[in-house]
Amino acid sequence: MTSTRIAILGGGLSGLLAARALHRQGIHDFVLLEARSALGGRITSFHSPASSTPATAALHRFDLGPSWYWPDFQPDLHALIEQSAQSAPMRVPGYAQSPASMRLLGGTEALVDALQAEVPPHQIRTGHTVRSLRADGAQVHLTSADALGQDHHWQAEHVLLALPPRLAVAQLDWQPPLPADLHSAWQRTPTWMAPHAKYVAVYETPFWREQGLSGQARSARGPLVEIHDLSQPGGGAALFGFVGVPAAVRATVSEDVLRQHCRAQLARLFGPAAAHPVADALKDWTQDPLTATAQDQSSTGHHAAAPAAFTSEGAWAERIVGIGSEWSPQYPGYLAGALDATQRGLHTLGIPASAAL
Repeated sequence: MTSTRIAILGGGLSGLLAARALHRQGIHDFVLLEARSALGGRITSFHSPASSTPATAALHRFDLGPSWYWPDFQPDLHALIEQSAQSAPMRVPGYAQSPASMRLLGGTEALVDALQAEVPPHQIRTGHTVRSLRADGAQVHLTSADALGQDHHWQAEHVLLALPPRLAVAQLDWQPPLPADLHSAWQRTPTWMAPHAKYVAVYETPFWREQGLSGQARSARGPLVEIHDLSQPGGGAALFGFVGVPAAVRATVSEDVLRQHCRAQLARLFGPAAAHPVADALKDWTQDPLTATAQDQSSTGHHAAAPAAFTSEGAWAERIVGIGSEWSPQYPGYLAGALDATQRGLHTLGIPASAAL
């Protein structure tokens, strides 16, 4: 059994923020356990084969998860992006709206890259799926399974849950069970993006701009209900859309058929060239077991009110705290929510919230 002061469950934005904050505060007795083979969680990208060199690869990756943030009303996240690593991820305009939105050059993964670079690699374990947590006095015993199915055992004083509340109760075996009201509240909290699907089409050039088109559209004819230009300045050209077909209906057709309908819709909106991308990708988040549960299949995926992130009673008091985005009272489900919830979680451990910036 491996002992550590703090175990972080999840290597998405919240988990990486927490890990970096602990390292910056001189707290090196922690481990981050991530079930996926790569870090980022719901921040993931389609890496287009159109990139010709490793040096330009980041300019040819396109968000399949969150893409935007709003500097005017998410100032802490804006500050984080400006300060990340020695070279901050570069901002580019988002879609036209008020308040203004921004994207990151190289996609949102650029933020993940910057945070990961500041966390010692030996304190990160990818491919480790935590199965159970057992409260034992002042310690929490965790069992994880690696990519080969081998069990690993950990002992921690505190556990930071950097995953959605619903997954925390659906996929973890709690011994003893969580308080009933907390379990119920976490289970009722929808996971942002879990019911959604995104389609990305990559092209050699942003040809729609030559026609004086913005690349933005809303449509009721075809699977894509909202479409945006996702091109990277100096890099790849792309359009993406949110799939409006309900998850239950999506499950009745093959991915190839759904992609065909997406390409046909783009061609109707932007001309014949849109039917022939050099590459495309479809990410159906309902099919991702590390994001969605069966309960999410029929969810609307709205930004729900945040549940309590911890309990003050029973065996789990002062042992666990939720830091995933859905636990943020201010920005539940958003990128900024991951930062807000992490800052609040660090505060419960007596660590300044500013450490996450």
